Amino acid sequence: MPKKGRDGEAAAVSFLEEKGMRILEKNFRSRTGEVDIIALDKDVIIFVEVKTWSVYGIDALEQALNTKKQHKIIETSKYFLSLHRKYRYMAIRFDVIFITPRGITHLVSAFTESV
Repeated sequence: MPKKGRDGEAAAVSFLEEKGMRILEKNFRSRTGEVDIIALDKDVIIFVEVKTWSVYGIDALEQALNTKKQHKIIETSKYFLSLHRKYRYMAIRFDVIFITPRGITHLVSAFTESV
């Protein structure tokens, strides 16, 4: 992973911890994809995608986080939950943390699983 990506994920971890969340996993991988950060916020499991950009604006997120990428994150989250059965009855959420030189934007419930 490029240094910018590692630095962005480290900043996102600090940001979430400052909000009182507990980090369960970083860079959790499955055959279908990867989740950058998995956090616990009271009784909600949060699967977080981190985007660190120095050039593009937040409007470019739609392309970077298209339906295919969302599907990979959702499938990877299901794999995580299958391995960690103690979390299976908890609410889940998919967030995006967008990091630019201007700061951090936290998009809560950025997407959901389509039925």
